[in-house]
Amino acid sequence: MVTGCFHVPYSALTMFLSIDQKERDSATAYRMTMEVLGTLVGAAIQGQIVASAHTLKHCPTHNISAGYLGNSSGAEIVKSLVHSQDYLSHAVSVTVPSQEPRTEKQIPFYRGFILVMRHGPYLTLTAAFLFITVAIQLVQSNFVLFCTYAADLRDHFQNIVLTILVSAVISIPLWQWFLQRFGKKTAAFCGITWIMPFTLMLVFIPNVVVAYVVAVSSGLSVAASLLLPWSMLPDVVDDFRLANPYSKGHEAIFYSFYVFFTKFAAGISLGVSTLCLEFAGYDTGACKQPAPVVYTLKLLIGAAPVAFIVTGLMILLLYPISEDVRLRNKLCLEELRRLVCSEWFSTNLKKKLLPNH
Repeated sequence: MVTGCFHVPYSALTMFLSIDQKERDSATAYRMTMEVLGTLVGAAIQGQIVASAHTLKHCPTHNISAGYLGNSSGAEIVKSLVHSQDYLSHAVSVTVPSQEPRTEKQIPFYRGFILVMRHGPYLTLTAAFLFITVAIQLVQSNFVLFCTYAADLRDHFQNIVLTILVSAVISIPLWQWFLQRFGKKTAAFCGITWIMPFTLMLVFIPNVVVAYVVAVSSGLSVAASLLLPWSMLPDVVDDFRLANPYSKGHEAIFYSFYVFFTKFAAGISLGVSTLCLEFAGYDTGACKQPAPVVYTLKLLIGAAPVAFIVTGLMILLLYPISEDVRLRNKLCLEELRRLVCSEWFSTNLKKKLLPNH
């Protein structure tokens, strides 16, 4: 809950940085690069902290001792303190220097909610990336179990995760260039479909070399899935502004419900994974899992994410804001702003001249 309270206003600030679409896209790319870079640093720190508590091998020759449990709990406490301090420092750095501009005549929340939920492009974008996020979360939440029990890559898991994050950090500027050159919808299709053949390759050819190749390619898709929705969402807000020129203060509604749906997608993936593994007979802490569990993990890493991604991309085909529509909306909004400024100037001029007559 606290993370959501931090993430919603932090994300919605993008709309207040600039009215220029290119500047907002650049700010979004910079923000996502810093987020993934922060995740990379956090994963590296967490790996070092937790690694010290996992020096004893539980499988197959050593048992878990009291000392091991004590080290593990201590490492978790240190990790929690580091994360807490990190969130506090970031919240202060975002909040203290920022002054949010006041928008006049904000509409009530319930009216804004109804208007937003009736806006077709927003519903299409949210539904598409809901399925895509479920797919990414399925891979993310089951990857450690897959490496441990289905691919025999337990010793390489930490390095594979770091490879994915490094690939994502490096490729975000690439996708930023790609979306400016070929359009955001095209970039979404090219970036997100990239992960499908490689995850299936890892399922059928589970060895170290393939795992690192898959890690690099998956980083490209992870970067696209992180950058593209946040880059497309401001275009949806602009489209809404053009359709509802007298509605003010609705940006937070767009961003808050998109964050809600991403959290909902994480919950769906976690629930599906837990139920599937429970029915397959997953034994927590066992050195070896039965064959149905291994088969289920392969489905959760391979076939299930592919099905969700294909569904999401089919919905994304219906997304109506192409590059032509986006440029048209940009020109119309600029004209609307000029009219509003001209009307405001003439009104204030009349107020100043009226007492003289």
